[in-house]
Amino acid sequence: MLATLATLAMDTHYAGPWSAGFGWVFFLIPDFWILVIGLVVFLVSRRRHAWANGGPEGYGPPWARGASAESTLAERFAKGDIDESEYRARLEVLRANRPNA
Repeated sequence: MLATLATLAMDTHYAGPWSAGFGWVFFLIPDFWILVIGLVVFLVSRRRHAWANGGPEGYGPPWARGASAESTLAERFAKGDIDESEYRARLEVLRANRPNA
């Protein structure tokens, strides 16, 4: 038994625990970084896609943020820029000329 322990100690001392190399674990390192970079590219592309299409309220380019003509007209009426008769006339024109009506 002592001879077996001595042989084992000599083999471990000279070869070390990594004498066989990393083996299949070596391929996990590049796979990990490929997944991380792919995730970053995916998230950036989703954000850009949502930004280009308007996304939720207050998110996206200024021309797609959802400030409709009716809300702009209501704001002007609330500020006192236009009176009630002008507001109602313009609102009627806007609703009559809706593209999806």
